[in-house]
Amino acid sequence: MKLRRLVFLALGLLLLWVGGFIWFLRAVQAGAADASATDAIVVLTGGTERVETGFRLLDEGLAPRLFVSGVHPESRLADLARGAGLDPARLQGRVELGHAAASTRGNAVEIAAWASLRGTKTITLVTAGYHMPRARTELRRTMPGLRVQAHPVTPARLRAEGAFWQPRNWGLLLGEYMKFLGAELGLSAIFGGRRI
Repeated sequence: MKLRRLVFLALGLLLLWVGGFIWFLRAVQAGAADASATDAIVVLTGGTERVETGFRLLDEGLAPRLFVSGVHPESRLADLARGAGLDPARLQGRVELGHAAASTRGNAVEIAAWASLRGTKTITLVTAGYHMPRARTELRRTMPGLRVQAHPVTPARLRAEGAFWQPRNWGLLLGEYMKFLGAELGLSAIFGGRRI
């Protein structure tokens, strides 16, 4: 009798996990960007095309300022601008860099501190589509009153023909799903800023 209950419990948890993963995949794929104006654009570093997308949105007037969180301690605005093929002088006074974050939880803490100091109430968040659910979870926990508008970036490796069926991409998506579950359960808060 106990074994049967354990089997049903295990099957129920497995179905819940699979259902959650299917929801996660749909959320990642359906993440269309909203183009409404916000107080600021916030970019989380760590993937290709994110910073360039943030600069483009700033240039298009989506927000008056841009904050890039999790920048390498030795990188400066001029380095990022040149990497994106832009003149750094055009960005002066409109772009700020955060060098403290080393994890998604750290990004949320860094963004909350930056936004609080400037009275920022709404942001356009730029990160990879697969990273967006976890980033939003961490921001919601750290700064509940902040309205976050998603602007997901799909990396080239996930845009390629047949990318969805490549094992290395499944590893990326499954890994990010597990990190998202950890964030939802508050494990990132328990472990501080360390990567989970």
